[in-house]
Amino acid sequence: MTNEGNDKQCLACKRGTDETPLVHLEYQDSALWICPQHLPILIHDPAQLIGLLPGAERLSPADHHD
Repeated sequence: MTNEGNDKQCLACKRGTDETPLVHLEYQDSALWICPQHLPILIHDPAQLIGLLPGAERLSPADHHD
């Protein structure tokens, strides 16, 4: 799942840096990218990334204290 070079794209929507800003992640020894639109999904509902992010089923959503 490691992306290198010009293959940088959001793990959720597959848009590249020519279409959207990307945030770089390191997870399970892989370099990944996610766009700002999908970063809240990673934080609040990572189960939506099952099949796109290895191990997403083991991630817990952020606790909310509002």
